[in-house]
Amino acid sequence: MITVGVEEEYLLLDPRSGLPVAQGERVRAAADLQPVLDGDEVEPELLQAQVEVATPICESLADVGGHLTRLRGAVGAAADRVGCRLSASGTAPFSGPIPVPVTDKPRYRAMLRDAPQLVDEQLISGMHVHVAIPDRESGTAALARLRPWLPVLVAMGANSPLWDGRDTGFASWRTIVFGRWPVSGPPPVFADAADYDRRAELLVDSGVIRDRGQLYWQARLSERFPTLEVRALDVQLRVEDAVLLAGVVRGLVATALREVRDGAPPPGGPPELVAAANWQAARHGLGGALLDPRDGQRRPAGDVVVALVDHIGGALEATGDLPLVEASVRRLLRGGTGAVRQRRALREGGVDALLGLLAAHGCHSAESPDGEAVARTAAPRASRSGEREICAPPGG
Repeated sequence: MITVGVEEEYLLLDPRSGLPVAQGERVRAAADLQPVLDGDEVEPELLQAQVEVATPICESLADVGGHLTRLRGAVGAAADRVGCRLSASGTAPFSGPIPVPVTDKPRYRAMLRDAPQLVDEQLISGMHVHVAIPDRESGTAALARLRPWLPVLVAMGANSPLWDGRDTGFASWRTIVFGRWPVSGPPPVFADAADYDRRAELLVDSGVIRDRGQLYWQARLSERFPTLEVRALDVQLRVEDAVLLAGVVRGLVATALREVRDGAPPPGGPPELVAAANWQAARHGLGGALLDPRDGQRRPAGDVVVALVDHIGGALEATGDLPLVEASVRRLLRGGTGAVRQRRALREGGVDALLGLLAAHGCHSAESPDGEAVARTAAPRASRSGEREICAPPGG
């Protein structure tokens, strides 16, 4: 079984105004008192109005759902205790006149000096999925094979339509904001792992980025774990949507690794077409046409998502995830992405309804029994020491 792990970033908002509040340290301190959390499961982020959580290594999607439910509930309760609200939105919907301070770490202070406006506007939250790979060589080859499908993930995970009190017209404005960093967007195609490492070092040596942690490609090789990390997704409103996307990402990586073993060539096509597909996905989500990765043609978003599920169907069958993913995809196509639900809440119920929707620990919906069944699955607290683990190699 190929293992998987998920990191989620959350924003901390004032429960009345919806403005970001610099309460990250207080929330983390309150979270440390939660008996269902380990001390290293809640981490600071770049801005003090954010926190990050990470699941332990998971073999099943039920484990992913159980751990995310546990983490969201505990950290959400900690936020409530200090008077703010944990928000599961890809962007902060509102912002105040004074920038949120950065977390007091040398790396973050250096980033503020390098790019002050970008850091001030980094009020965005993503979902990162780590999938175990046998080695960096096969991981590099897998990157090239899943790369054309990254825009479809952007569209499926779109959950950030609002920015600075306005509707941006984009389903995933986080994708646009994050794309302003010097190394971002869909990754290049690399000849092999040595080529990946050589080009990564050239970027660091240029001085434009400070370290490999600033390789903000939408998919990359992890520098800390034996994983391929997909970073294209907005954080999700609901656990069941996060579980769906974790399953799709694992299926994509498993399919790509199988293609590598079978000697199938990576897909061709110009890099500018993938970049255009990424912009199109961020703009429309699932509400319009997407560029089909198979031939670059515009097709209805639902048709492209169905093609993605068909592409990874064998991998999903092997893990037993196909029924859940198919049911969850039907629900997603019927009910819409988080961006659709955010707009609907704001339109029909105003700011109070929007902030209620964004509450990261109020994440389940009675209309989605499959997702709730996954999310209700018990996930025990992980027992770990030393550095946080996200994934182990296959079979680990």
